[in-house]
Amino acid sequence: MIIPCYRVTRHICQVLAGIGPEVSGIYVVDDDCPERTGELVAAQVTDPRVKVIRAPRNLGVGGATMLGYQAALADGRDILVKVDGDGQMDPALIPDLTAPIREGQADYVKGNRFFYPEDLEQMPPVRLLGNAALSFLNKLSSGYWHLFDPTNGYTALAASVAARLPFEKISQRYFFESDLLFRLNLLRAVVQDFPMTARYADEESNLRILRIIPGFLAGHLRNLGKRIFYNYYLRDWSPASIELPLGLLALLMGGGFGAFAWRASIESGIPATAGTVMLSALPLILGVQLVLAFLSFDIQSVPRTSIQRRAWEKPPPGTPPVREQDHETS
Repeated sequence: MIIPCYRVTRHICQVLAGIGPEVSGIYVVDDDCPERTGELVAAQVTDPRVKVIRAPRNLGVGGATMLGYQAALADGRDILVKVDGDGQMDPALIPDLTAPIREGQADYVKGNRFFYPEDLEQMPPVRLLGNAALSFLNKLSSGYWHLFDPTNGYTALAASVAARLPFEKISQRYFFESDLLFRLNLLRAVVQDFPMTARYADEESNLRILRIIPGFLAGHLRNLGKRIFYNYYLRDWSPASIELPLGLLALLMGGGFGAFAWRASIESGIPATAGTVMLSALPLILGVQLVLAFLSFDIQSVPRTSIQRRAWEKPPPGTPPVREQDHETS
């Protein structure tokens, strides 16, 4: 289990005390915390499974998590579970969270706090709207159209899949979870949502929404472009490879001609003819149909066979073996 820590001294000891025997290794990553969380854990926690890792500088939640991933991989762990140190995530859910990975059905499992209607009643409308918008952007950029709550930090990752990830290219800050999903899609990994209920108390979030919006938007647009190029033009070609550019071109031509004709009509005072309207409408209709066809193909292309089950794909040198029995969780 990996626990990135930054300003969580009020909760970290309670979180560690609630971790069950199914977890074989616990990596507490002190992300250059001003409250010195690592020193607190080293002084007060006697659990032999706990190993404190101190980041050389503040890496951000993503950088601290990947530092823990690398330590767990070096120790030969099979499943890498990540939880936050603020007590919002119930450690008792770990066996259920990791079950799809242990059974070979998934490569990565993440929490979803928006699954149960009863939980939604306790959330402010602004938060629901914000997560809906982030989830839609994440669906576009990652290609996992069935997922929601992309910034949920309660996750489980198969070690054999983690060993394939380019950690040096993944965002180290709050965009980490979304960027990780993009990288997993490039690997054709199977990802599942795990319904859960978050526990809210007196914890304070270090996330500043207005500050991260520009970075999130830029990151999603960048990943969307990369994913489309990699999956539809570099690796393979399909009907969708033609539908998308033709659809965008038709929308641009129809919209551009329509705007030009509308302006000319306003300036001259002469209504546009039916033929002029059709010259604008037909490309727009065709463009919408082609883009929708591309999206339909993209939705159907969500990975369905886990990397762990692909016998034809050999793991790279140094990848820890994945055992069908007796998985070690860290």
